[in-house]
Amino acid sequence: MELLNTHPVKTSDLGLHGNLFGGKLLAWLDAAAVAYVSQLCDSPRMVTASIKECNFIKPVKKGQLVKIYGIPAHVGTSSITVKIEVRSHNVIDGAQKIVLDTSITFVKIDEDSRPQSISQKAKSKILELIKK
Repeated sequence: MELLNTHPVKTSDLGLHGNLFGGKLLAWLDAAAVAYVSQLCDSPRMVTASIKECNFIKPVKKGQLVKIYGIPAHVGTSSITVKIEVRSHNVIDGAQKIVLDTSITFVKIDEDSRPQSISQKAKSKILELIKK
């Protein structure tokens, strides 16, 4: 999996119980994933179509880093699905623990928000990553 983004967890990111707020984490992973698929598909016109079930496996605490990893899982005519793994990273000992995993599907759209085909060049590049 490729590292897509890293975020330090600050006090302003915490919910009532002192853990990273789930909505904040979902915003981070969606933003990281759309940037990734935009790069893969050679297009800034990628929109989130669906996010599979998100299970929050472990809490993330203040002072830890959140690392978001991704890899393409499927490419269609106008859509791409990426597997996303979010890990907490302890800056003291380097230990990482999976805190969430999911898959997100994005669709390439045109100026009128209609699905648009992903280029063959981009598909070939994505299929090579899927094969690895």
